[in-house]
Amino acid sequence: MQKPLEGLVAVAQRQKKAHIVIKNAEVYNVFTKTFRLAEVAIYGGYIAAIGAGYHGEEEVDAQGAMLVPGFVDGHVHIESGMAMPQEYARTLVALGTTTIIADPHEIANVAGIAGIEYMLEATENAPINAYFMLPSCVPASPLEMGGHALEAAHLAPLLAHPRVLGLGEMMNYPGVLAGDAGVMAKLRMAEGRPIDGHAPALKGDALQAYAAAGIRSDHECLLPEEAQARLENGMAVMLREGSATRNLLSLLAVVNDATVPYCFFATDDRHPEDLEQRGHINHMVRLAQEDGRVNLPNILNMACFNAARHFGLRDIGAIAPGYRADLALFPKNSNWRPSHVWKSGTLAAHNGKALGTCRAVNEQAVRGSMHLPPLGPQHLRVPATSNKARVIGTIAEQVVTQKLVMELPQEAGCFVPDPANDVAKIAVFERHRGSGNVGVGFIKGLGLQQGAVASTIAHDSHNLVVVGMDDASILLAAQELQRIDGGLAIACQGRVVASLPLPLAGLLSDKPMKELTICLKDMHNAVRELGLAQGNDPFMTLAFMSLPVIPHLKITERGLVDVDAFTVVPVSVAP
Repeated sequence: MQKPLEGLVAVAQRQKKAHIVIKNAEVYNVFTKTFRLAEVAIYGGYIAAIGAGYHGEEEVDAQGAMLVPGFVDGHVHIESGMAMPQEYARTLVALGTTTIIADPHEIANVAGIAGIEYMLEATENAPINAYFMLPSCVPASPLEMGGHALEAAHLAPLLAHPRVLGLGEMMNYPGVLAGDAGVMAKLRMAEGRPIDGHAPALKGDALQAYAAAGIRSDHECLLPEEAQARLENGMAVMLREGSATRNLLSLLAVVNDATVPYCFFATDDRHPEDLEQRGHINHMVRLAQEDGRVNLPNILNMACFNAARHFGLRDIGAIAPGYRADLALFPKNSNWRPSHVWKSGTLAAHNGKALGTCRAVNEQAVRGSMHLPPLGPQHLRVPATSNKARVIGTIAEQVVTQKLVMELPQEAGCFVPDPANDVAKIAVFERHRGSGNVGVGFIKGLGLQQGAVASTIAHDSHNLVVVGMDDASILLAAQELQRIDGGLAIACQGRVVASLPLPLAGLLSDKPMKELTICLKDMHNAVRELGLAQGNDPFMTLAFMSLPVIPHLKITERGLVDVDAFTVVPVSVAP
């Protein structure tokens, strides 16, 4: 919207009434890192002035509550919320988030440019500011097959969109280091714009080379020393606290008055139940404050201002004259749950409920994404050429895995699951092009004792991933996902126990968020019947087991992937 300059100038000089005045608020200033009791005068969706004695057409008594800039998520995948973008936006604004920097590479892997365009259209006039970084790695690596492959020539026209800021997480760091022509073309395309990184464990000369290519941030730091190395190389650190990857408390160790301007919060992937139970950026503020090592002003700057500045959003993230009136009011003892949230000066949420309704969007481009050929037991056999097998070892609350070598039981010359040692079979079926490609291996640590669990949320190519203790259940769960056009499914003892349709690209529900959350709870209750311990979310874990750019052992439809060697390896270990 166009800034009403004349009106703002008049209101600031008390020559004109404001549209809204928020009175008696403890207003946070990101520039001085201080609070003061004041009034905020708003006109035409922007802040005109902060002080006392202003009059407005509407006046709100904050009753001494904290008024802070709306929170900013510096890196997020909307698709992880599993709801339509309009519903997702309503969920976030009720939690105090008014701006997100989204990377739509999940839906782009399924639906290509049409998927990105759907995301842009669905977030137009949403109750949050939704900016986008163009997906740099579709597919994430040459070791998997997605629905589309996007090169610089496909992406470049989208840079003209006013809500497209730059290039999203460059996961193909081996391609950067090798000077791959396709990777270099994307980096050159985005030169002068923000370029996000994704380089777990990269260090030394390799990290410097990565930064030299123009990559200015990373959200994949697990340890303080990794974050410190990125700061020393001129890269911003995104302190991430997602559903599967929770690194905030570890990384707070690098935050101090010198480094804090280059640190900001990101959720990356946060699922519906987490949004409902824990919150969003407001949850990260609460965690950091309870930790006690970083003071509240620095925490708030990481939550609202630093990301806006990093991405060049010059009128977002602060309560100051001329800035957008994106504000969140937190009463004392509210546990960082806002009572009021304003987006561009309009009340967008009140007492945890978003106001207004969702607008309809054409979804044709993201429906009908399931294309599986007929499946049979022959697709799941894993011949044993030795008595030892490579096994994916899961790690609690992390997306990195271990490379295990184990003796597994055999039947008819093939490896089979080992429930006694918590080893299940895992398979990835290519589901976009009907190729018939299937990768099969084994995984330890899920706690599964019987049946199978399947999902079309499988980062980043989002093929069909399924884990199970018997082939019949694995096939039945996969067939159920074909029937419902993507989603989640549980099968056991010859029947489908439960399923949840995600008909928009096999990633998103077309139901309201509250209904989706209830269905997810039912799915988690059902999966407990298969022997999984409370707290182990198999759907979340499965989603990252097929991502071949996160160390150390993963699986795609092409087979077992040794990420460190960047190659497909056999399940059987040579004697």
